[in-house]
Amino acid sequence: MNDLTRESDIIDFGELSPAVNELLQKGVAAYRRDPERADQLFREALELSPAELPAYYCLYKIHTYMGNLEVAFAMASLGLEEATRQAGWSTDPHTWPLKETAPGSAERFALYTLKALSFIELKRGNKAKCMENLDILKGVDPSGAVGWTVIFELAQGVA
Repeated sequence: MNDLTRESDIIDFGELSPAVNELLQKGVAAYRRDPERADQLFREALELSPAELPAYYCLYKIHTYMGNLEVAFAMASLGLEEATRQAGWSTDPHTWPLKETAPGSAERFALYTLKALSFIELKRGNKAKCMENLDILKGVDPSGAVGWTVIFELAQGVA
C-alpha cells in the first residue's frame, strides 16, 4: 500500500489480483478528499479486470453517495450483468433460483447489487421498480442476508 493508506483503512474486498486490490485501496483512500480521483482509480481497476466484481461495487457506491444516480445505475447494472454471468444465472432476476449464497460469491454479489439497484431506483423516484426488485429479493433471499429489508423499510416511508 502507499503511504496514504493506513493499515486501519484497508478494505477486505476478498480474493482479488494484487493490482486491482491496490487500485481499489487507493480509490477508497482518495474518496473523501478527491472523489474524482477515486472514480478514476475504480474505473482503472474495472478496465484492468472487468471480471473482478468489487470495482463495480466501488463505482456504484460512490456515485450513489454523490447523487450521480444515472452513473450509479449504469455501474450497478454492469456489475449485475457480470455477476449473473459468473453465477450462470439469467440476467432476468425473476428467474433466479432460491438458494443459499456464500459471502464473496458471484451469486451473493448479484443479490447485493439488486438491493443496491432497488435503493437507486427509490432515490430516482421509481418506487414501483424498487418494489419489484425487493419482491424478487424477498423470494430469492427470504432471510434478508443481503440486507434488502432495510431498503424495504425506507420504501415504506416514500409516497
